[in-house]
Amino acid sequence: HQFLQAGDNTLNFLLALELFDLVRRDRDYDPERWLDRYVAFMLDPASHADTYIEEYHRHFFTNLAAGRKPINCGVRDVHIGGLVPVPALVAALGPRHPDLRRVVRVHVGLTHKDADVLAAADAFVRMLADACPRPDAPPAAPQDRAQTLREAILEHGRDWISAAKLRAWEEMPDTRLVGGVLSSACYIDDAFPAALALAWRHAGDLAGGVIANARCGGDNCHRGAVVGALLAASAPIPAPLLAGLRNRGRVAAD
Repeated sequence: HQFLQAGDNTLNFLLALELFDLVRRDRDYDPERWLDRYVAFMLDPASHADTYIEEYHRHFFTNLAAGRKPINCGVRDVHIGGLVPVPALVAALGPRHPDLRRVVRVHVGLTHKDADVLAAADAFVRMLADACPRPDAPPAAPQDRAQTLREAILEHGRDWISAAKLRAWEEMPDTRLVGGVLSSACYIDDAFPAALALAWRHAGDLAGGVIANARCGGDNCHRGAVVGALLAASAPIPAPLLAGLRNRGRVAAD
């Protein structure tokens, strides 16, 4: 991600902010309106300075240039980058939205038609919905919120991770688990379990989990979308992690 400065967002996160803005404004999700915004953003030379453009963007615009309609330009992409917009949809529509799972599936499927990525997106959105506190519930103790997150990960991530595996990995350093046992690369079959394991380990400690994920290397940016969102659903975000974000003002009110 050369040319980006500390506090900048990478391309997929900028697109997540665009999605958040659009859905909050419309109070609904429309794939056609999103695709219009996506194409306009990507074709605007001033929209971002990132030089790491994931494969799905390149395939999408190759298909668009060949004359396909935007709704038909997605491909079978197998990377965890497809999960980056999921927290934005949860934040914009709310974790109790009755149509949330369908919206997530439709949106992710616009660019990532792989069955495993779509299954991971569905598991991810269910975890977030369970981990986010209900507004009418009394405040829970930090350890209780951490336990709720761990239970959500095991309940909805059973196709990806298990209590037995987590116990077997318990004494293993994060950087041995992610990068050794599980690949630190972007492919969903290892990247999603790696993100879930880090979130489970660091439940209740958002700063510790985000830093641990960064230190594991590999595709820590998009893996971090999963780790960070899960941890933020169950614990406050420390102020120093927000202070330097250049786009903080866009979401501060929410």
